[in-house]
Amino acid sequence: MGVGGLWDLLKPYARLEGPDFLVNKRVAVDLSFWIVQHETAIKARVRNPHLRLIFFRTINLFSKFGAFPVFVTDGTPSPLKSRARIARFFHASGIDLSDLPVAEEGVSIERNTAFSKCVQECVELLELFGMPVLKAKGEAEALCAQLDSEGYVDACVTADSDAFLFGAKCVIKFVRPNSKEPFECYHMSDIEAGLGLKRKHLIAISLLVGNDHDLNGVQGIGLDTALRFVQAFSEDEILNRLHEIGSGDSPIFQGAIKSLDDCVPVSSESSLKIKYSHCSLCGHPGSKRAHFKSSCEYCSTSNGEGCMKKPEGFKCDCSSCDMDRREKEQKKQENWRIKVCNKIAMESNFPNDEIIKMYLCSNHGDFTEEVGPCISWGSPNTEMLVDFLAFHQHWEPSYIRRMMLPMLSTVFLREMAINPVKTLLYGQYEFDSIQRLKIRYGHQFYVVKWKKTVPALGSIMNSILSEESDMQQDVVDVDESLDLGDESEGPRIHVEEGSCYLLTDENMDIVRAAFPEEVDRFLHEKELKESKRKKSSSLRSEGTNEKSELKSSRGVQLSITEFYRSTKVQIQLKPGEDLPRVSDSQGDGTSKEKRKVSNPNLSKSVRRRLLFK
Repeated sequence: MGVGGLWDLLKPYARLEGPDFLVNKRVAVDLSFWIVQHETAIKARVRNPHLRLIFFRTINLFSKFGAFPVFVTDGTPSPLKSRARIARFFHASGIDLSDLPVAEEGVSIERNTAFSKCVQECVELLELFGMPVLKAKGEAEALCAQLDSEGYVDACVTADSDAFLFGAKCVIKFVRPNSKEPFECYHMSDIEAGLGLKRKHLIAISLLVGNDHDLNGVQGIGLDTALRFVQAFSEDEILNRLHEIGSGDSPIFQGAIKSLDDCVPVSSESSLKIKYSHCSLCGHPGSKRAHFKSSCEYCSTSNGEGCMKKPEGFKCDCSSCDMDRREKEQKKQENWRIKVCNKIAMESNFPNDEIIKMYLCSNHGDFTEEVGPCISWGSPNTEMLVDFLAFHQHWEPSYIRRMMLPMLSTVFLREMAINPVKTLLYGQYEFDSIQRLKIRYGHQFYVVKWKKTVPALGSIMNSILSEESDMQQDVVDVDESLDLGDESEGPRIHVEEGSCYLLTDENMDIVRAAFPEEVDRFLHEKELKESKRKKSSSLRSEGTNEKSELKSSRGVQLSITEFYRSTKVQIQLKPGEDLPRVSDSQGDGTSKEKRKVSNPNLSKSVRRRLLFK
């Protein structure tokens, strides 16, 4: 959706952000984009995928990312958008576009009834969550961009690249709650610095290559050509130049050059310039005959040796050749611009002023600058939510409450940070302590323990645990084969010293703002544990060193030269004495006597056997 190929053009300038980027930030969410994003993939596998997706994504965005979402729905589409939607359907269905009906002036076609019903159900669910929902006059991404540009929100969440054309400053393309991969965040300041494109430049590109309101654009002009063309103009003059070219005015590209380096200055000297002759051997100024008479001043040869043969691809650097190359490049650029301008001039009703006016409009919602939009976040209506989801999704109440607890705990912590009054989470749980520090997807969270404040806790929690585990098998197992990536983990049940606790992952800053003393106590205990661990590890290392010293003092390993003698005494046989007699006589003697009977005439192997016998 939006301008074709624009996301690929802007992708090198995207920032990769993690969950911490959205903490305490207000984000405008294009609700229609969320509804249709995964509906096709899971439509045949789950019940009411749009409600399921909005339920889990809202909880994740609010509790896991710590953001304050503002949901925006589409209003009545413009007649141009309705016609473009029909043309896209005809093209996808293989129907001849000549049969496309002509849209009546000022008449737009509403969205289909089924999709409108899905949107209405999602709006009802979000209102039960306490989330603000705004309705745009036309496109939802237009109102998201207006809220961003006017400072009501900090970013937009939409995959429609038209948000930049409507004036958005920060656009988040996708948000994947249960993914290790960071999400892409596009800042208009980075696009201006990298490509030199501003809002009107992007509008001009959309007019040339096509957009959601005019699918065709200008025939024969693609994204690369449009980018190169609009970069030659400043933001203030680009749309005026398109009007001049579209109306057929002759000076279609005058003033398009931004700097003197892009063109050759026109003067009487350049018009009367004379091109100097060049040597065919070395390529430098001067004729070959002149270089034979006197050596070339540009060549590095000694006198009398003539010129050096010019290498392959040689280009002369003299002023005449440089001027000639610049003139050729200028003519090439002018011819290219003339071709582009001729293609633009052939289009009828170009540029479309209605599309330009719609993109530059700054009033896409039902509010004024003095009053502003009604944006506020309330507490979830838990009982109504349970009834709503039990009716539409056929979920058990225990499963719904368990999945909602991370959101309720986040609301509770934020309220405690503002007004630290002794209250209970969901009227049943109280803050107990911080169990540990958890790192998830490279980001740190506190695992908070919540204790139920009712008697007979063990039996009640065991019954709840069994009920929820049964419900989890009945409901969640349906989607095990799908990688939906949006279902939240829900709280875990922790049993400690006969008591049961619920564990939730909470943002560290929110927990510190709500319970600073508990955070300080946890950090102090953590430091004590680390110091004890370091001390015990040092004691263990000292003990191992002492043991090694004792072992080394008991016996030192000797070298092989100390075990065996370096020289061996040779044994000599008396004349007439054979080897067996010598060996028998040596059996009663010492090792020194054995070495004396060695005979150099014996082989080495025999002497070795005699020596160690």
